[in-house]
Amino acid sequence: MHGTTYTEEHEHFRGVAREFLTKKVVPRFPEWEEAGLVPREFFLELGELGVPGLQIPEEYGGGGAESFLFNAVWLEETARAQVHFGGLSVHTNVVLPYVMSYANTEQKRRWLPGMAGGALMSAIAMTEPGTGSDLAGMATTARRHGDHYLLNGAKTFITGGVNADLVIVVARTAHTDDRRDGLSLLVVERDMPGFTRGRTLDKIGLKVQDTAELSFDDVEVPVANLLGEEGKAFRYLAGNLPQERLHIAVTAVAAAEAAIATTVDYVKERQVFGKPVAAFQNTKFELAACVAETDAGRAMLDRALLAHDAGELSGVDAAKLKIFCTELQGRVVDRCLQLFGGYGYMREYPIARLYADARVTRIYGGTTEVLKTIIAKSLGL
Repeated sequence: MHGTTYTEEHEHFRGVAREFLTKKVVPRFPEWEEAGLVPREFFLELGELGVPGLQIPEEYGGGGAESFLFNAVWLEETARAQVHFGGLSVHTNVVLPYVMSYANTEQKRRWLPGMAGGALMSAIAMTEPGTGSDLAGMATTARRHGDHYLLNGAKTFITGGVNADLVIVVARTAHTDDRRDGLSLLVVERDMPGFTRGRTLDKIGLKVQDTAELSFDDVEVPVANLLGEEGKAFRYLAGNLPQERLHIAVTAVAAAEAAIATTVDYVKERQVFGKPVAAFQNTKFELAACVAETDAGRAMLDRALLAHDAGELSGVDAAKLKIFCTELQGRVVDRCLQLFGGYGYMREYPIARLYADARVTRIYGGTTEVLKTIIAKSLGL
């Protein structure tokens, strides 16, 4: 089942991306997994390809794409190649929209050229120990002191936290009756005194993704690094959630499709009781069901991509999309792994990595349970 979401221009970019990933990334990826980190200098290679700055205006060294579809093509091809790039996805699909929307002209001139070329990688620090999805309950504070803020607090589960040169930190700058008020976005730069990176967290999957703990001890953040207006962060964060959840859904569907493809290849070759695993009715039925379900997810995703480009993807619809696509990913990858038998549990087989990497998609970007509450509210419940 083929949609009409992508144009010839998008498909040309897909070919470029596929060739780059095949030649430049796939052979090196096992080394990155072993190290648990994408080499910092590799982002400069991606910068030459134009990936970090696809949607950054040309005047700042970016690609100038107004459509999110180029980002989606890159996400799909990355999943197809069964590789990933640490915090790159957060840099391009989560952080950049905040800078593009809320940075002033001076800030854009200061940061965007480096962000487009891969010289300045970025992360966003929201989650704190003990707060989880409750952003309004965060304890990190920033107190105004002359021409700077004194930033104090700690963040955890920060994707790209090791490689990031710029970190957008959500901090409380004022206490009000409404907990959602008084939060601000401050851009912390790599070498600011008092900003330290703790341990890189040891995760079940996504081994190349540098997920870190960050701490801030009287970090002097210039007022010139305030992103947008003071006290408006909660509204800013809510405004970008549809794209954040959309990009997770893109990866989820593409990863499910990759799991099916690698499983089809395996069952055709693997012999059991003197015949290929593919010859058994159960194998055929399981993969047929996976394909049918994934095609449904693809149709929902295509509709959401077009809605997002038109500025019409609501927070509720993005919540529905993320739930459906990430839950689908979990089911499909699990069923595919079962067809590998014991070999599916061995990390030398790609299905094992797909299985481990899939689990977190139902957690980050808004847990399935939190998203269900958003949908329920839209029903008046």
